[in-house]
Amino acid sequence: MLKVLMVDDEPDAELLFRQNFRREIRKKHYEFLFAQSADQALDVLERETSPSVMALLSDINMPGMSGLELLDVVKQKKPDLPVIMITAYGDAGTESDAMKRGAVQLVSKPVDFAKLKSELAELSDQAAS
Repeated sequence: MLKVLMVDDEPDAELLFRQNFRREIRKKHYEFLFAQSADQALDVLERETSPSVMALLSDINMPGMSGLELLDVVKQKKPDLPVIMITAYGDAGTESDAMKRGAVQLVSKPVDFAKLKSELAELSDQAAS
């Protein structure tokens, strides 16, 4: 099972992800944890241990610490944790910046859940090997 931490300040993001991954959650392929801020996400990462979070999905534009700032902190504390950034404002500059900072992927909103599931399946396979 791949434990995934999803970070987004939008209140309906959790419901949207639970709906789109309901089959995978039910089959215990994924366990999702949700945080509504970067600070909350860092708290979750500190306390989650066995099994630990294996992937992080984060919105870029959030109040307080941005997703890109969160990415910087996560890469310092957990350099091997794969991070997928999500943005409503996907442009080449944003993608380049996210990748330079260590993101494995940038996903544009509205989220293409088929593509995201494929990305997470790859991460799950890598974690299993």
